[in-house]
Amino acid sequence: MHDTAAERVNGPFSLAGKRALVTGSTRGIGRAIAEAFIAAGARVMISSEDAADTQAAADELGQPGIVCDVSDDAALARLVDGTLAALGGIDILVCNAGITGAPGPFATLDMDDYARVMAINLRSQVVLANLALPHIAGAGGGSVILLSSISALRGNGAISAYALAKAGVSQLARNLAVEWGPRNVRANAIAPGFIATDLSRPLLENEAFMARRMAMTPLRRPGTPQEVAGAALFLSSAAGGFVTGQTLVVDGGTVITDGS
Repeated sequence: MHDTAAERVNGPFSLAGKRALVTGSTRGIGRAIAEAFIAAGARVMISSEDAADTQAAADELGQPGIVCDVSDDAALARLVDGTLAALGGIDILVCNAGITGAPGPFATLDMDDYARVMAINLRSQVVLANLALPHIAGAGGGSVILLSSISALRGNGAISAYALAKAGVSQLARNLAVEWGPRNVRANAIAPGFIATDLSRPLLENEAFMARRMAMTPLRRPGTPQEVAGAALFLSSAAGGFVTGQTLVVDGGTVITDGS
């Protein structure tokens, strides 16, 4: 027997009636998450630091949009206030905006670059969670999803500040889960592996890198933004209702293999 459209809408992965705020949602993983949430029935606030990109994505998706530089605390406050005004509340927060920063080991780290990587990838998530979580709890509970990375789970000689920030993101998810769980708010992180996006195109076109990296990945291919979005949908819906404080790895098996 085939399920009906109504049954699908009201199923365990439904977000019907939910209100979500997704940072960095004009392209890549953030855009895919926004699209998955919309398809599941949610209204989504689209946001990025680029005004043209934000307007274009909001128009294409039929959702409201707010420009926000996540390194600016005042801008984050305006983002939350604007989301509350436009959507009437917040049930789901996805902190996706981030940057890689300059590559290299800690020994050659530029501390200005380090400060920017930490501000955008970690500090902004702390500030935004503190701004949004009281509203999520006040609405009866919901879900917070933080974007971490598999670089948070193993040593890395090339993206040192980024990896350190992402390790902090995974710990932030655990702390928020403990702090807000009694008010029916779940907090989790997603740790993507190598995902095919516009930002990763130079690596996708680097044959030597791809040969080495795919040999380290049991599924032998990059992931897609939609596959990360699927994990976000699970964590934000009733299907993931008893999951909190976790870092869900979406990497094709990269971190569990010895490359053999």
